[in-house]
Amino acid sequence: MANEPMKDTPESPEKQRPKSYAHAPRLPEGPVTLTELVSGDGPLMLEIGPGRGRFALELCAHNQTQRVIALEIRRKLAFQLDDRLAQKGYGKRARCFAEDAREVLPRLGPMACVDAVAIHFPDPWWKKRHAKRMVVGDALVNEIARVVKPGGLVLVQTDVLERAEAYNPRFAEHEAFESLGSPYVDESPFVPARSNREAIAIIDGLPVYRMVFRRK
Repeated sequence: MANEPMKDTPESPEKQRPKSYAHAPRLPEGPVTLTELVSGDGPLMLEIGPGRGRFALELCAHNQTQRVIALEIRRKLAFQLDDRLAQKGYGKRARCFAEDAREVLPRLGPMACVDAVAIHFPDPWWKKRHAKRMVVGDALVNEIARVVKPGGLVLVQTDVLERAEAYNPRFAEHEAFESLGSPYVDESPFVPARSNREAIAIIDGLPVYRMVFRRK
């Protein structure tokens, strides 16, 4: 009996499913050169909050030179999207990292290295008492202005009017940006690529407040 092989138990590593997703891809420590994270010389999109990743996957599918760096705060979704990008054959030119954009943007560079930025339906905690948790704040806008190339576009979209009214002046009144809407646009400049939540809102007939800004 003493020589019998141990049977798998609930505590055995082979039987445990990763719950913390500690193995989700993370950015290197210290200053990060974005253009070294992916290969190719096509346009570089910085996506903040990709969620389940439909936008990044469709963007890569419709443009064979498109490069994408996505920042997703939820480790599980970051891991799953990065894995799907690799499975689709996009892994060399598109990556997703489990990071909080507000924390890592200050160490991303160099200046004016990103062709476009997409921010999809941020701040799910949209009640007034959660305003301090907003992703799209002045600090984030300043960092985006630093990394986006002149002429580059920034798309911000939400289905919460109160949030749209808070986001718009942060970009529209910033010295580095000009608004391309009044204040909203009917369509994203990156169609046919759509985020998962955007696609659902369209099917359900819900309003989507899209704001597009150009880097001066």
